[in-house]
Amino acid sequence: MRKLTFGMNVSLDGYIAAPGDDLSWSVPSDELFQWWSDRVGTTGLALYGRRLWETMSSHWPTADQQPGVTPAEIEYARRWQDMPKVVFSSTLSTVDWNTTLVTGDAVTEITRLKAEDGGPIDIGGATLAAAAMRAGLIDEYVLATAPVLVGSGTPFFTALDNWVDLTLVETRTFPDGVVLTRYETRH
Repeated sequence: MRKLTFGMNVSLDGYIAAPGDDLSWSVPSDELFQWWSDRVGTTGLALYGRRLWETMSSHWPTADQQPGVTPAEIEYARRWQDMPKVVFSSTLSTVDWNTTLVTGDAVTEITRLKAEDGGPIDIGGATLAAAAMRAGLIDEYVLATAPVLVGSGTPFFTALDNWVDLTLVETRTFPDGVVLTRYETRH
């Protein structure tokens, strides 16, 4: 059984994006960026909802060729390009960059993918992660909490039908006051 992790940068008040999909508050320090890059380097499969996929695929496929790109950005871009990805969408017709498109039921497909052999799976995108949360499929939550209140926007957590008990497995402080916490789901 593969482990499924939902992790993102999040505001202190629980949002992954401010209104208008504004992410300007969540620019990571070099150290946090490296942490995320190392995570991508060990991820066996990444699952994306359409909106997050469009954000990621509009930048990372060619980021390593842009003027002024840093060595860390080149490393992340190449790791991202090499990592197998699945995009869940009912509106897209094609995807690229080592990516498979799934148009059917996300929960059914995520359940199937978790049962396969292979490395850990990361899930991203609020709507997709919410479906996996409600279905009890997420094994670990990673929050890189920024010291900012954005007031509203896209929440990290969805409304749930039942409590989810968690165990804190890691805390780490990064520059700029970002606190990373990792929690495993208690079954």
